[in-house]
Amino acid sequence: MPKLSVIVPCHNVQDFLPDTLRSLARNAGQDAEFLLVDDCSTDATGDLLRRAAPDIPRARVIRHETNQGISQARNSGIEAARGDWLTFLDGDDWYAPGYLDALLAAAHRLDADFVRTDHVQVTGKARVVHRAPAPRRDVALSPREAIVPAAMKTMVDYPFVWAGAYRRSLFDQGLRFVPDLRTAEDRLFTWQLHLRARTFATTGLYGVYYRRGVATSLTQIGDERQLDFIPAHDRILDEVTADAEADRFLPKIVRTYCAMIAFHAAGATRYDAPTAKVLRRRSAAALRRMPQDVLADVLDVLDAPRAKVLRRLLGRPTARPASSHRTGKAA
Repeated sequence: MPKLSVIVPCHNVQDFLPDTLRSLARNAGQDAEFLLVDDCSTDATGDLLRRAAPDIPRARVIRHETNQGISQARNSGIEAARGDWLTFLDGDDWYAPGYLDALLAAAHRLDADFVRTDHVQVTGKARVVHRAPAPRRDVALSPREAIVPAAMKTMVDYPFVWAGAYRRSLFDQGLRFVPDLRTAEDRLFTWQLHLRARTFATTGLYGVYYRRGVATSLTQIGDERQLDFIPAHDRILDEVTADAEADRFLPKIVRTYCAMIAFHAAGATRYDAPTAKVLRRRSAAALRRMPQDVLADVLDVLDAPRAKVLRRLLGRPTARPASSHRTGKAA
């Protein structure tokens, strides 16, 4: 039985898939299996997968007859996986030689429920190392301790699910990607990991290469699919609100949600006019769904440009008076 299952969702990535497949072949040690999920591609992706699979030990192709999105593609791989550990790779990214052996060795050595790694971001010919913002490295920690503080970048702000490995037991307990989220599914998954798992660890591996700026990526497409960040963060907010430590974690998720709304609202010109209008309406409604006392505190400490965007959406062009800051009451 394999020790590590590598799940690779692919949809219309024919221009980049050869690099990905070569990197899998270079990492095909005796402990790894590869689940190559063709999410009903309409280009040569499916043919490339079928031709390459026989040359990659323990590779299997899973074909979706309809396009179901990256979340369900990953879920299909999870259902088919046989390894003790699972990891993910997008179909336009790749691994350095020996990365998977090093990842599995780190997972066994650290003996946590999940292990996160650093990664290399590739934009054209430029390569930049991105480090996971862990409080400590190479030791098992509480995932909950790595959610806070609210005002700092923490591990829930590092939503790159392919930068790590996850015990099978997490998925046996029902953890999955939400199929109806076309974007931001990884942010929800990351929060759920940190709320539900017992232990995690971070280690300094740089062998996963993440390709940015791909024209076909959903992160580059300015249509209504981008607005799925709203239901994704609504789900996180609901889960945090129901948590026994809600008071501790609400400032973090509200601040994160506000930052996402401000980012999208400030860049609304990327969208067509009808989508931009929907963005403003849904963003305002999302702000009003948040716990208003926490939201007021967040707006007081956010930088001025983002706070201005959010207050405009709320119809509150000015900040609370100083006296309200002291009493905690909204103006």
